[in-house]
Amino acid sequence: MTPDDQPTAPAGLRPETAVICAGRPRHAASEPLNVPVVLASNFHASTTAAPAPEEGIRSYARTDATPTWEALETAVGQVEGGHAVAFSSGMAAVAAVLDLLPPGGRIVAPRDCYFGVGELLADGQQQGRWAVDRVDLTDTAAVRAAVTGAGLLWLETPSNPLLDIADLPALCTAGRHAGAIVGVDNTFATPLLQRPLALGADVVVHSATKFIGGHSDLLSGITIAREHALAGRLRHRRGLSGATPGALEAFLALRGLRTLALRLDRGQRNASELARRLDEHPVVRRVRYPGLPGDPGHRTAAAQMTGFGAVLAFEVADAPTADRICNAVQVIVCATSLGGVESTIERRSKLPGQGHVPPGLLRLSVGCEHIDDLWNDLNSALEQATRPQNPA
Repeated sequence: MTPDDQPTAPAGLRPETAVICAGRPRHAASEPLNVPVVLASNFHASTTAAPAPEEGIRSYARTDATPTWEALETAVGQVEGGHAVAFSSGMAAVAAVLDLLPPGGRIVAPRDCYFGVGELLADGQQQGRWAVDRVDLTDTAAVRAAVTGAGLLWLETPSNPLLDIADLPALCTAGRHAGAIVGVDNTFATPLLQRPLALGADVVVHSATKFIGGHSDLLSGITIAREHALAGRLRHRRGLSGATPGALEAFLALRGLRTLALRLDRGQRNASELARRLDEHPVVRRVRYPGLPGDPGHRTAAAQMTGFGAVLAFEVADAPTADRICNAVQVIVCATSLGGVESTIERRSKLPGQGHVPPGLLRLSVGCEHIDDLWNDLNSALEQATRPQNPA
């Protein structure tokens, strides 16, 4: 059984409604509104000698999935506009997409992208599995030139952590004309703010650990393919590698999805206001947020997104100053990851493979707290971090 066989919400719903309605059980008296946690590794064997696939016979969870996974896949697939496959983590989902590439293939990928993806790309290149060209995705002409002969064009927009914006319609068109699979990491934008499949991508990836889950309590990843056949290949890779989601994690990710529109609306409004105030702060050297009219990616983001998201980055003088800010905040949490109800801050240049990131850059994932509490906390931390330091 696949998520496409499952009951789904009525067609034509707005995404904010679909995240609530999609992936529910069929309406029936006395039945639960939500698909429950199905804790099962195997199922009663069929007495039919050779059941047809469309009968939805389950045998073993790793290959046939469970109703809990499928409910999550149905919901995300409908919101994103494709065929979804859930994985154990965002990196497992990315790895499945990279595994579509034949041995010795070539990947064009962003210079600025999630550091874990950068490490996976480098590891595969070192093993001879593929060649990698890292490019500036804001340079559309350079990407068009690089993608000729490539097997995969990997895009990330907004990028992590520099918040670069790629021209998705132009780059998806270039990738497909070159015969490459076009994959887009849509984690920062979420399916509510950007629909890469509608802009020409072949497959979209989310770290559902982030905004979809929304509560910093699970690991999950999801791919959404435009074509049913490509989703089938990804599902096959999941089964072979065993990168299957846990039942509880899938349940929590689906529960988080139900409130995504509410959480994202609050976080995005907070982020926009913090970006504006930080942009005026005397000790902040630069704010990176596509919602600011002066941001280099503002016009492109406005054309392909319905909002600018809840993540921003800002730069201070140097790494020690950035670290002091992280140590001084009290409402905002100094922690990695993003997309939760709580605001988190981190100096990203400390991570491997981030030599292109300014030393004093701080990534701020803005949550659902009151804007005045967030600003008071951040402003106080900025003041404390930039006071003259006593000599040791």
